[in-house]
Amino acid sequence: MAIPRRSLTELDQNAAGAHFLIVEARYYDSIGAMLLAGAKAALERARASYELVSVPGALEIPIAIEIATDQAKRAGAPFAGAIALGCVIRGETYHFEIVAAESARALMQLAVAHKLPLGNGILTVDTEAQAEERADPDRGDKGGDAARAAIALHCLARRAGALS
Repeated sequence: MAIPRRSLTELDQNAAGAHFLIVEARYYDSIGAMLLAGAKAALERARASYELVSVPGALEIPIAIEIATDQAKRAGAPFAGAIALGCVIRGETYHFEIVAAESARALMQLAVAHKLPLGNGILTVDTEAQAEERADPDRGDKGGDAARAAIALHCLARRAGALS
């Protein structure tokens, strides 16, 4: 079955009625607030709703997504997709590499194993200034990008008949 090609703009407008999960890490509160603002705006433009879960840091995001999506599915109201929002800023220790790599690995593993439309908006940067630039909805809008990615994957899965 061929899936018709559509632009991201078309997909962005085609999520009416879809309900997404946003899991945000608020370790860097001001960065998290900007990422969340961008994601919420993208979902609102797409006429989708969302549920918000906050966790302490980026490593907690994948397990929070797993718990929330499992609970929603058991309740008969599965999420259309998930959006991961957070920030990891390089420090003076190896901890940055562990958190950045393991959160990304776990998100990818979760998305593939469950065919979960997922947008990864966890920033991995060297400085807080880089994080602010990327998180700000008026500049980098990486929170919005993560939401648009989840929306696009949800729409692809819906058109392909892959949603359960």
